[in-house]
Amino acid sequence: MHAVFLDQQTFSSNISLSAIEQQLGSLTCFPTTLTEQIIERCQHADIVITNKVLLNAQTLNQLPKLKLICIAATGTNNVDLHAALELGIAVNNVSGYSTASLSQYVFAQMLEYFNQTSHHNHNTSQGLWQQSPTFCHHGNGVSELNGKTLGIIGNGDLGQAVAKLGLAFGMQILIAERPNATTIRTGRHSFEQVLAQADVLSLHCPQTPETENLINTNTLSQMKPSAMLINTARGALVNSDDLLVALKTKQIAYAVLDVLEQEPPPADHVLLAAIADKQSGAQLNNLKITAHIAWASIESQQRLLDLIAENIAAYKAAANEIG
Repeated sequence: MHAVFLDQQTFSSNISLSAIEQQLGSLTCFPTTLTEQIIERCQHADIVITNKVLLNAQTLNQLPKLKLICIAATGTNNVDLHAALELGIAVNNVSGYSTASLSQYVFAQMLEYFNQTSHHNHNTSQGLWQQSPTFCHHGNGVSELNGKTLGIIGNGDLGQAVAKLGLAFGMQILIAERPNATTIRTGRHSFEQVLAQADVLSLHCPQTPETENLINTNTLSQMKPSAMLINTARGALVNSDDLLVALKTKQIAYAVLDVLEQEPPPADHVLLAAIADKQSGAQLNNLKITAHIAWASIESQQRLLDLIAENIAAYKAAANEIG
């Protein structure tokens, strides 16, 4: 079987494809693929591997040889599943590969903020400790996670992994019920209670019409002025304009975003512009943005590709049984 990987550049260059290659007769990889290049590149492929390249009904109808689409991610929104089903094209995705990586990221950001590690390292590199009249130089205060309240929105594998780490640090865990829920499930708390009590609010829910703009002027106003917001889920969960106002007015203390509503984002994105505005002196210093890398530990990336190889092997086994 011949496979085409349409966007290998979404993975680090040192990640091995050997497990996938062992399942195939040949594998052709492209760093990225534009929409107008898909048909030419995939017309002879039995299998297409895609992370974010869009495969819509019009495209799939022009690929009569295609038997299997392997999505190199958990989300399936870049493939027209209905069209694939009608055309007899199998589709599989991968889940559970990034749990350790993402939960570690959440706590790396939490610890950086509450321990002020970069600040204290900078103080020493600038000679402030060396000039201190006492044995230490305090600088910005360090605050413990122990005893703080961690609010989690989205109680799947990722949310549960973050909660587990929070318990290890002695944090109080509050799992949010869905907004506007009429009943509160066992082990959960009302959405409004979690907003009001969380010292750290971490988002782990999927993007749906109900969760888009979940964090907005109204919900931000219900949070503590000392609260920290972390979004590693989907960018559209947070209204960027409303968050910018909340950060500027210190309605909340700090935010860390690993995702934005458009990726890659435009250079003039309102939040990116705010943290890059050094010339005006109005640079926002209570916001950190990273480039959708919470999932992307070396181990997580390798695990994902190895699981794709397992999906291909399972497809081949099933096809042999039928054949």
